[in-house]
Amino acid sequence: MPPTEVAYQQCISPSCGAQYGVDEARINCEKCGDLLDVTYDWDRAKPPANLRDFEAMWTRRHEPSRFSGVWRFHELLPFAPIDQVVTVGEGQTLLQQADSVAPYVGVKTGGLFLQYEGMNPSGSFKDNGMTAAFTHARSIGAKRAACASTGNTSASLAMYCAVTRHMKAVIFIGSGKISYGKLSQALDYGALTVQIAGDFDDAMVRVREVSQELGIYLVNSVNPFRLEGQKTIMLRVLEALRWEVPDWIVVPGGNLGNSSAFGKAFAELLQLGLIDRAPRLAVINAVGANTLYELYENRGLRWNAGVDDQDTSATYYRELDATQRKASTLASAIEINRPVNLRKCLRALETCDGVVREVTDQEIIDAKAQVGAGGIGCEPASGASVAGARKLVAEGVIQPTDRVVCILTGHQLKDQDATIAYHTTDQERFDKVLGTRGVKRASFANRAVAVPNDLDAIVKAIQLYS
Repeated sequence: MPPTEVAYQQCISPSCGAQYGVDEARINCEKCGDLLDVTYDWDRAKPPANLRDFEAMWTRRHEPSRFSGVWRFHELLPFAPIDQVVTVGEGQTLLQQADSVAPYVGVKTGGLFLQYEGMNPSGSFKDNGMTAAFTHARSIGAKRAACASTGNTSASLAMYCAVTRHMKAVIFIGSGKISYGKLSQALDYGALTVQIAGDFDDAMVRVREVSQELGIYLVNSVNPFRLEGQKTIMLRVLEALRWEVPDWIVVPGGNLGNSSAFGKAFAELLQLGLIDRAPRLAVINAVGANTLYELYENRGLRWNAGVDDQDTSATYYRELDATQRKASTLASAIEINRPVNLRKCLRALETCDGVVREVTDQEIIDAKAQVGAGGIGCEPASGASVAGARKLVAEGVIQPTDRVVCILTGHQLKDQDATIAYHTTDQERFDKVLGTRGVKRASFANRAVAVPNDLDAIVKAIQLYS
């Protein structure tokens, strides 16, 4: 029997569709093993009749729940009462019209927008999902929360645990597979950090086993409540565009939580009649971590109304194991070979008539430099969205007249080593950080000018280079 609440959890497989209450902590369907959605009885939930109704929430910013850029849209993720949400002021983010970057991408002035999620309290988009996961965890009385992480998830989890003091954080990281900027957050916030021999995919296997063994609440994006919070990134994009749907959303692809959440957001808005069309979705892999690209573009894997050929992905994973191929990219946030949200992302690509592309580390770091020169510093993974948009324009898939939104997932200081190495004159540093990743030259380097400690020499240098 279906649950009678406003919200419930439901298996995403149309052939199964098993349902569970929101008072349970689940990451998979117990009947068929597929992923779960948080699903709503919209007749009971009573969402707004028009998206513009949310503008009234700006007058209630004195309320912590409505100050949040996630819970401002509570009526579209009403799995918990508004007075029980856990918030630290996440979601105060910016959609910037990026006219200085538009020529690099190849779109006309006024057509490129950068959604900067680095403005979140922990410096990345993860806070959007973590506030929702913490709200659910608190509602069911969880005492500990765990994650596997390449960095941003661990920073966000540790921050929410430290600020709210509701739970203790346990973080699994792989050996050498996390940026120090991100690791410093987890350590400073007091999280128990467990480093295992292996990469993110190995850490993900172990954290799921440990969470089940010890009854720890798992907050990776396999958790369906995480994606509910991440839906609101798209709501803020629409709000900034005066509720007009853009032509394209371009997002980096790692564990595929964002792309899955975005697809769910637009599917629900279409179902409710709050928008009349969905934007097209482009998911961008790094060449060194290109599972989605290989499966979708090269092997033809599709959602196909939930009847996808899972043998295709299973065969590919066996090939990875046989060749012992690990993910490798300077964009550490998307350095993932086995994305847990693969099936949800396939569904999102179907909903949004999507495409998938891969970009090299050279293209990623060059695009990141262009974004930085435009006044917003982002982590390397964010550069993948801009590099991907540029590639799609060159291919004629994105038109120069289209309105394009690229998602910048995290702050520049998340991985400052890559930025400094790119712009440095120190060849040893460059080779150590970037050269081994296939970056041969810094196309847009802004190198420091070395001059003697002499007034005339300094004045001449400024006149020459400025």
